[in-house]
Amino acid sequence: MKAAVITRYGGPEVLEIRDVPEPVHKAGRVLVHVEAAGVNFADLMAAQGMYPGTPQPPLVAGREFAGRRWDTGERVMGYTQHSAFAEKVVAAEQLLWPVPENWTAAQAAGFPVSYFTAYFAYWKAGLLGDAGRGARVLIHAAAGGVGTAAVQIGGILGAETFGTASSNDKLEKVRQLGLRHPINYVEHDYVDQIRKLTAGQGVNAVFEMLGGEHVVKSVACLRFLGRVISYGAATGEPARFDPRILYEKQTSVHGLWLSPLSLHEEIMQPAWQQLSQWIAAGRLRPVVGHTFPLEQAAEGFRLLKERRNFGKVVLEVRS
Repeated sequence: MKAAVITRYGGPEVLEIRDVPEPVHKAGRVLVHVEAAGVNFADLMAAQGMYPGTPQPPLVAGREFAGRRWDTGERVMGYTQHSAFAEKVVAAEQLLWPVPENWTAAQAAGFPVSYFTAYFAYWKAGLLGDAGRGARVLIHAAAGGVGTAAVQIGGILGAETFGTASSNDKLEKVRQLGLRHPINYVEHDYVDQIRKLTAGQGVNAVFEMLGGEHVVKSVACLRFLGRVISYGAATGEPARFDPRILYEKQTSVHGLWLSPLSLHEEIMQPAWQQLSQWIAAGRLRPVVGHTFPLEQAAEGFRLLKERRNFGKVVLEVRS
């Protein structure tokens, strides 16, 4: 079968379309004919050898997909640790979910990573349910896949959302999704902007996926007892901060990683129940900003790496 393979460690150029053996169908796992697959920063990191737990190259890239089950023909979307950028994938039964009737394959492929991650960010911040109403949340990379999902969920919860992005055009698009306070981080220091917009009080939570200096800067945006939820390092730099900066306002930094969480059905199932209710009510819909055929997977990677994307980057798989 055809697949996008990470041939060696490096940038988008290491991706090649190759013929590879079909996946082995094991007990408790389901064979899916893939129609579309979502591209994530985790895929870029895997290609660079920076994503923990990823097998060494060569390996088939990709961790979220949409398609049809081989056994029933049902449309499903799913999550896996790798191997999604292919014509067929084998995934755990409990990590497959039905595709909403009015969603395209591209929309469904953009759901699992972004929406579960965004949901768990609110969960980690203690802002689900009534606790989210009126809470102030700063969302970094608000125009990305997780960012647009977090803005949508924040609107449902009644949170006051602040979001950073690199251009006014991106921010306007996210504002149309419900973002309350757009911040162009190229033109303004977001720490100063948060102080101004909150009259010095700060926010209840920051959803942080940049790494490097941004963990410290995000902590500076917090109010008393606020939380930074850290779920990535898009800058390619590890977080740098002295824990003593947390003491004065009794703040905290929490790690979030979907890969190990996905192994806990007792956590994933309640999350899906809530997300599916919001989907059925028409309150969640993945934002797909860019689609490429599987053969142009490297272009999709490059777009994400250069931060030129809005919403999800999706690869369409044609058998």
